Amino acid sequence: MLGCSGADELFDVAVIGGGVVGCAVMRRFALAGAKTVLIEAAPDILAGASKANSAILHTGFDAPPGSLECQLVQAGYREYLEIHAAHNLPLLETGALVCAWSEAEAARLESIVAQSRLNGVPGVRPIGAMSARALVPSLSAGLVDAIEVPGEYIIDPWSAPLAYLTQAVALGAKLLFNAELLAGHFQGAWHLQTKAGEVRAAAVVNAAGLYGDVVDARLGFTPAFTIKPRKGQFVVFDKAAARHVPRIILPVPNETTKGIVLCPTVFGNVLVGPTAEEQEDRTRATVETQTLTALMRRAAEMMPALEEMPVTAVYAGLRPATETKDYRVACRPEQRAITLGGIRSTGLTAALGLAGHALSLHAQFGAALPAALPLVPPVCLPNLAESRPRDWQQQGCGEIICHCEMVTRREIEAALTSAVPPGDFGGLKRRTRAGLGRCQGFYCNAKLAALTQGRLHTPLAVPAESG
Repeated sequence: MLGCSGADELFDVAVIGGGVVGCAVMRRFALAGAKTVLIEAAPDILAGASKANSAILHTGFDAPPGSLECQLVQAGYREYLEIHAAHNLPLLETGALVCAWSEAEAARLESIVAQSRLNGVPGVRPIGAMSARALVPSLSAGLVDAIEVPGEYIIDPWSAPLAYLTQAVALGAKLLFNAELLAGHFQGAWHLQTKAGEVRAAAVVNAAGLYGDVVDARLGFTPAFTIKPRKGQFVVFDKAAARHVPRIILPVPNETTKGIVLCPTVFGNVLVGPTAEEQEDRTRATVETQTLTALMRRAAEMMPALEEMPVTAVYAGLRPATETKDYRVACRPEQRAITLGGIRSTGLTAALGLAGHALSLHAQFGAALPAALPLVPPVCLPNLAESRPRDWQQQGCGEIICHCEMVTRREIEAALTSAVPPGDFGGLKRRTRAGLGRCQGFYCNAKLAALTQGRLHTPLAVPAESG
């Protein structure tokens, strides 16, 4: 793994937090010619809020009109569509239906269509329950009304940020893991104390997600917001469910949450979730049988064909909610600091937009960045999506390591020797799909432990001591 070269090196920009937003910010500043370093508390990227989401690329049709969130979601959406093919990132063209299951919900659909028009999202239109069931025949007869949102897509939530960071590394960016920020002070430049040593940088971007307020405080600022972790639990149905869910099924949102979504994944499964549960703990997102049962029941109410469908996995994640729904973005030109806080469920889509916004805010610092490189190194990630050929279908793929998800030894080795290799087992899963299938690693973990021995910051298994 690449490391920081020490306190004597001065970076143009230090990005704190290796979630999807931090990875996108790293790419954007590296493309602009900046000498960048990523400071991440965990042994790998995407270890916080970014590891668990519904993987929807949003149009921003239901974002608050005129809001910064709406602007950046739509900017990120456009940029992802521009770059995904060059990076070999999957894009599942599903479209979405916003479904009303009661007369009260149906009464709110007109305002959602009006909101989409204010946001400049084309094609959003009421279609009624009968037309919705013609598009998705498995929808319950209990559907009252629906609107169609044609521009929503499903993407791989893990390959995208990995591509962003890989491109930054190709442009010279440095990565520092297991490097929790302890303190920082600005004296002409930032002196950042981390668990992995000191880092100096001319400017700092706080993209710490669930710890955004904590990082602001450790940088010496009075936080303008307080993170209130919001847990979301998910159920993942077996791949056989995919034929029933050709589109994203969205609920009518409320003031607190976008609600329970039913949608396909690029990996061939179907997921339902998330819940919206406030909690104090920022590190642990537990799953509860009663809640998961309720999610499965809700999925079956929307789509009866899912009632007897096997479940492949369950998981939970935390979203960095704050006191308000707004993004909490702050710029402090005198201290050359930017905070990108309160980035909740739309962060996957907005990440590229947030990165561009951070670069424009940096221009207020009056410190010119070095000239960008004339040639940008190409970055093409391995395909993990079921909609396109996988490695196991290619010549010379070698041994299948994970039979549930058909992951080859070649894919494992490629991930371990890549420019941004995994730091722990979670990172290996996100880069290869190994261990994410029906058996959840029961059959392949021993082989994976052997293949990764001595190659992860956090080992999959500790080898037994020899006698």
